[in-house]
Amino acid sequence: MTMAEETKQHKNEKLGEVVSTKMAKTIVVAVSRRVPHPLYKRIVTKRKKFYAHDEDGVAKTGDIVRIIECRPLSKLKRWRLGEVVRKAALVAVAPKELDIKI
Repeated sequence: MTMAEETKQHKNEKLGEVVSTKMAKTIVVAVSRRVPHPLYKRIVTKRKKFYAHDEDGVAKTGDIVRIIECRPLSKLKRWRLGEVVRKAALVAVAPKELDIKI
């Protein structure tokens, strides 16, 4: 391969839902796929979690994101955030009225 061909190679990409953003600069993305069961041939949903690097902290829990394969960044992180495909719906929860009698 020449140098030009190496730079044009596409990295592996996956689409999934952010399930955790509790770590600094790291998100946990659950990628689901539907496959037939090997014996019973029924369609089952398999889910795998990937740790991805989110430098700016733009992804929130519930977002649909694209992650791209990269070099190992830590013991578990081998992916980086590519883009946020769809933001999660914001659910506004109004605080309950406080009935305090003194």
